[in-house]
Amino acid sequence: MTTSYLSAPQFHDEAAAFAFVESHLWPTGPVCPRCATQDRIGKLAGKSTRMGVYKCYACRKPFTVRVGTIFEDSHVELKLWLQAIFLIASSKKGISSNQLHRVLGVTLKTAWFMGHRVRFAMTDGTTDKLGGLGTSGIVEADETYIGRTRGQGKGSHMSKKEPIVALVERKGRVRAFHVPTVTAESLKTVLHSQIDESARLMTDGAGMYKKLGKHFASHETVNHRDGEYARGDVTTNTVESFFGVLKRGLRGVYQHVSPEHLNRYVSEFEFRHNNRTALEINDKQRADNLLAGVIGKRLTYHEVV
Repeated sequence: MTTSYLSAPQFHDEAAAFAFVESHLWPTGPVCPRCATQDRIGKLAGKSTRMGVYKCYACRKPFTVRVGTIFEDSHVELKLWLQAIFLIASSKKGISSNQLHRVLGVTLKTAWFMGHRVRFAMTDGTTDKLGGLGTSGIVEADETYIGRTRGQGKGSHMSKKEPIVALVERKGRVRAFHVPTVTAESLKTVLHSQIDESARLMTDGAGMYKKLGKHFASHETVNHRDGEYARGDVTTNTVESFFGVLKRGLRGVYQHVSPEHLNRYVSEFEFRHNNRTALEINDKQRADNLLAGVIGKRLTYHEVV
């Protein structure tokens, strides 16, 4: 008989939730988030002591596994946080705040804030460049625009939309960025800092890429205006596919995303792509990878709003 992963104890019992998070964030035992001490720590077990409290006898401060993570200063039970993480990690096109609000039984405001904290944990902190050794060596680059066009039919203008640049490593990772404008200068900053010089760069025929492509081993293009979308292994179909999922999620699930929050939503879709089934990462592993990213990702409500 098949058992749903959501029936696991950590999603229903608070003590089990603390044990689960501690085992993932502290695989070798509790670590003080303030002084990083690990060998002078004791667990407090008084009747009036909150669940999961430890004391560091080096800096004399109490702490729990929540401190220094997206869970800090949250009144939401840890088991609900784990449910939110699993739901967001396993939903290919995202899950709305209204849906989280109904499923978790928290207020809409709380669900909205939880969503943003989880997305913040999905941000990629790696600095290695795409297309280097050990990869396919091919990186596709393209840009798209998100948002509604104001005055459609009466002087509508693309500048009303928010531009996103994405770099996709063929059969590998993606990095996507919400940028103020799409110009040769802004693209240069993104491409040169994120793509290895030994990579083959593939783009559409936009003139902005012509000079930038000289920085890489080769620059190959497809001409969409003439109906060309692939020529041998030269194509931008992979990055277009990423944009397809991103747009369906932002338009169909989230419907409206403010420019000031767009970067976190982009990080959400980037994370799921980089932890996708094609890379042999299932929903459980993806949620575990997300949980590993909560450390050092403190985000307050004041910062969000």
